[in-house]
Amino acid sequence: MRPIFSAFQRTAPRAWQHPISSSARSPRTTLKLDSICARCRRQQIQVRFFNGQQMGDDQRWLSVVDHPARIVRTGRKHGPGLIILALIPIISFALGTWQIQRLDWKTKLMAKFEDRLVKDPLPLPPRVDPSVISEFDYRRVYATGRLRHDQEMLIGPRMREGQDGFIVITPLERGEGESTVLINRGWISKKMMNQKDRNQEALPTGEVTVEGLIREPWKKNMFTPHNQPEKGKFYFPDVEQMAELTGSQPVWIEQTQVQDLLDAMDREAKGTPIGRAAEVNLRNNHSQYIFTWYVPHESPQDPPVFVIRCSYE
Repeated sequence: MRPIFSAFQRTAPRAWQHPISSSARSPRTTLKLDSICARCRRQQIQVRFFNGQQMGDDQRWLSVVDHPARIVRTGRKHGPGLIILALIPIISFALGTWQIQRLDWKTKLMAKFEDRLVKDPLPLPPRVDPSVISEFDYRRVYATGRLRHDQEMLIGPRMREGQDGFIVITPLERGEGESTVLINRGWISKKMMNQKDRNQEALPTGEVTVEGLIREPWKKNMFTPHNQPEKGKFYFPDVEQMAELTGSQPVWIEQTQVQDLLDAMDREAKGTPIGRAAEVNLRNNHSQYIFTWYVPHESPQDPPVFVIRCSYE
């Protein structure tokens, strides 16, 4: 039994043993053999696809021409970002249309005011009905009376050509049977806010005739602070409040004058208020707003384009 078993042990490994004996195989040899096998497989693939043939000759090859890409819905619902993206052109179109209407309204309003400016000035009636002032807005008028410098009010601060100052409001006391009205005499420098610092010509004491524009009272916005009449501080021309303080009618007249640089410098040095020009000073930027909402921009500062880019990114 021993010789037969010994012979089996000598012959059995030779039936399955690798040509290279197990004793001669090392980890480095094993890695080398694996690398050679992998290289052979790559060469076989290259020969298979590039030995005089093209990639399309293989039956497993799928061409993008014969099998184009398709959009497949994954079942997800559209999020709020896509809804906002779809609303952007609709909102832009609505805002642009609204600005066209605003432009038409503002153009007609300015044309109406400019038509009133070219007419000759009217004498201010003895008493003015405040309810009809809107129909005479920007109408040139003149009134005669005595300026009440003891009731003077300063609205400010107001800037003019980079200098800080105030708007001088003085009641004009007219003759017997006539009402007192408020006169916006113009701008003075901050250093001339005290009457004792002004020239005598800046405070006429006799009877004067004031020519200017009758204006409709303004509406106060939420950012302007409230007036403090008990402290003599006015930040906004509240016509009703000022008229009540001075016993005047709520009638606001802005004194006008011919704009001249040398005359303005002389007035500023003497403390004489610098009146406004007889012109319509309404802002009309609606054409720019129409361009902003209707015309697509490539600038990243444009809000709609910025939102679209953020959505795609």
